[in-house]
Amino acid sequence: MITIINYGLGNINAFTNVYKRLNISVTIANSCIELKNAKKIVLPGVGSFDNAMQMLKKSGMRELLDELVLHKGIPVLGICVGMQMLAYSSEEGDDLPGLCWIDGTVKKFKPSDFTIHPRLPHMGWNTIRYEKENQLIDGFQNESRFYFLHSYYFVCNDSNDMLASTEYGIRFTSIVNKGNIFGVQFHPEKSHSNGIQLLHNFANL
Repeated sequence: MITIINYGLGNINAFTNVYKRLNISVTIANSCIELKNAKKIVLPGVGSFDNAMQMLKKSGMRELLDELVLHKGIPVLGICVGMQMLAYSSEEGDDLPGLCWIDGTVKKFKPSDFTIHPRLPHMGWNTIRYEKENQLIDGFQNESRFYFLHSYYFVCNDSNDMLASTEYGIRFTSIVNKGNIFGVQFHPEKSHSNGIQLLHNFANL
């Protein structure tokens, strides 16, 4: 069973439709009552970091998420801003703290740091390079393509938490992992067969 967190942000229906096509049970959690028995959790996110954290807190599910993920070891997959929320903080907004599940910060792409001068936001298809093996990326080869849309990127303070990286002016972390906690900067729900495979892999963890 996959539980998708609905705190007001993210394309919930897209994830639901993918899992239904895969014949994998899926439910949407709008409250703690619907979340408390989750076995695997998808945390989507779009928009700004601060707003996402505020919306999650307003939903009333923040503390229960900590209990499920940190103490019960329930697998969680953060997507786009949902991945950035795993960090301690972000340069986007007023330094509102994140979930603090993975030791890292979220930084803004700065054209002055680029070796080339791509457009911002980073939007469209790009490849990822795997830094180590993991069940989440079983069946994938380097240079697999996924769909991105973001202007901020995750910086791991511990390189062991970087599962994959992507080149866009600079090389940045595109998949993070620490134990039962996963995050992807791209949108698997928009990444066709590769995204479907990744969501299927998560369901099979």
